[in-house]
Amino acid sequence: MNNDNSDDVNIVIKHNDNNDDEQSSSTMATMLTNEFDQIKISNTSMMKLYENPNNLHNDNDDDQLPESNSSSSSSQSSSIEYICYKNETQMPDIMRLIQKDLSEPYSIYTYRYFIHNWPQLCFLAMDQNVCIGAIVCKLDYKKRKILRGYIAMLAVDERYRKRKIGSNLVLKAINVMIELNADEVVLETEVTNRPALMLYENLGFIRDKRLFRYYLNGVDALRLKLWLK
Repeated sequence: MNNDNSDDVNIVIKHNDNNDDEQSSSTMATMLTNEFDQIKISNTSMMKLYENPNNLHNDNDDDQLPESNSSSSSSQSSSIEYICYKNETQMPDIMRLIQKDLSEPYSIYTYRYFIHNWPQLCFLAMDQNVCIGAIVCKLDYKKRKILRGYIAMLAVDERYRKRKIGSNLVLKAINVMIELNADEVVLETEVTNRPALMLYENLGFIRDKRLFRYYLNGVDALRLKLWLK
């Protein structure tokens, strides 16, 4: 009798375990579905941002601007013109901007390698006839399968920062990469460069890898990646 009762109890317990497993599986499936839906919504929103850069809003930029200068800064930003690289006469302005900020020097041949091979991925921000921002990129295949965009250099004159000029330059370049059917975009930046990390992460980039002592000054780099497909 005791053994039979024990068996009956065991059977009941097993049935309850199965029900719990089914409920757990159902709950897990619901959670995963919700997560995938959120990812789809996030990706859709990000693609809309690239299609219409006017949707860009960087709260951190606005928070760091003094209230008294907000309206004047907005009017000044509206006068900024973004143009694609045209010829060698623009090279000194690009080099002047970038050499101020980068942690390691580049020769003119490095600039020419990127700009002459991918001129459509080099943009300048102009305030009247003065170059106040620049971005230099390239686009080529990784392992003959993935068409990867690479942001090599980005710089904005310190007097014009916190006006979304850097973000707009990045969006200009990414839009061209999308038109050229790029699969992803990557870049490296110093792990200590919080403004750069904030800028790119606001545009949807994620931290992909840490590169130890990547720069000549011994500072680590973070590789950031944005998937376009």
